[in-house]
Amino acid sequence: MSSPDDHRSVSAQPARYALRTVSQDSPQFDRFQRWRLVLGKAAEDTLSKAAGSRPGAMLDSDQRAMDDALGAIYDGSPGGKRGAGLGAGKGSVAKWLGDVRKYFDKDIVVTIQKDAIERDEKLKVLLFEPELLAEVTPSVEMVGTLLSLKNMVPERAKEAARQIVRAVVDEIMKRMKSAVERAVRGALDRSRHQPLPSLPNIDWKRTIRRNLKNYVADKRTIIPERFFFWARQHRRKEYNVIVCMDQSGSMAESVVYGSVMGAIFATIPSLETHVVAFDTEVVDLTDACSDPVDMLFGVQLGGGTDIDRAVAYCQGFVKDPRKTLFILITDLYEGGNERRLVERMKSMTESGVRAVCLLALSDSGVPSYDEALARQMANVDVPCFACTPNKLPAVLEAMLKGTDVKKIASDYDAQRASGAGSK
Repeated sequence: MSSPDDHRSVSAQPARYALRTVSQDSPQFDRFQRWRLVLGKAAEDTLSKAAGSRPGAMLDSDQRAMDDALGAIYDGSPGGKRGAGLGAGKGSVAKWLGDVRKYFDKDIVVTIQKDAIERDEKLKVLLFEPELLAEVTPSVEMVGTLLSLKNMVPERAKEAARQIVRAVVDEIMKRMKSAVERAVRGALDRSRHQPLPSLPNIDWKRTIRRNLKNYVADKRTIIPERFFFWARQHRRKEYNVIVCMDQSGSMAESVVYGSVMGAIFATIPSLETHVVAFDTEVVDLTDACSDPVDMLFGVQLGGGTDIDRAVAYCQGFVKDPRKTLFILITDLYEGGNERRLVERMKSMTESGVRAVCLLALSDSGVPSYDEALARQMANVDVPCFACTPNKLPAVLEAMLKGTDVKKIASDYDAQRASGAGSK
């Protein structure tokens, strides 16, 4: 049998995975039909002979529609120009979006949409029509695309674009908020008890539970041997959390998660939160923390990178270093003063700031990053590693408790060494 690369280019590999995870409502395939859809029309004659079917009869009508949807993106001439194509009209793009959503699961739809936008400049423009945006499947990747091209979004389509961003933000908030709040509560140990008796601070639940053995049946009451009290509640912010996000184009997905993370922190009374985005300039997004959608639209993806300048700006937020968490989200490809950056980070950690560098905050696997600078940062007690949103609460709790975050970093290194994930 022919190799996949003999027919459909290596850049078409997402189609291969799409066929492994088509929705349950999609038609069933035998192995020849599956390979036919993976390899494209150029493989039909060869596969027909192997399958013992006549050319053109391998696929039924639904399978043919799936093949057309894939071919519109992944089939092309050797010169790189589109062989099938989506055409230039809104109608053809709308039909294609509908077909993709009909025949493939959501995760695969996201991949195909992303590939289509990367390959077709006309599609980028057409997608910003309100009626087409309404057909797009919301995803972190799509939000990244919208933010990177937001200046191209016409006024009439801005509300549709915001709805896509809002849908993704709401899904991430639902996924992360309760876990982050639990991590903060656990780390700050609200349930610490004090020996000083104070009626308003009695922990009734624990007092009753620990004195159940002293229940007096005839009096139908508990006579406590010991009372337990909550620790006195602090009215001031207990910790200062600074989120500093690299908004260069390669960090789009991390910026989406980072913005939502900052918005969640801002809702927690015990945390004072600052959110900053940077490229060669620094943008303070703290005032937009109440609405992560507004925060994301304040981001300008693309441009250069001056991490040192951003860290210098964030140093101005540090009041009590021992009560400050600094979360730097960047791939460490520094365009500014690298030596001074390392010195700044060393100064911060030596003063008591708990710092971590997230090379990526996403579900996309192992990121590309500057390994040499990551080693320098680790040498000044700034662990550097990728982090999935699901792992973030554990990172946050470890930082608040002052325990070793390096364990999480070493787990990431072990995962990378074993070849898990993909760039």
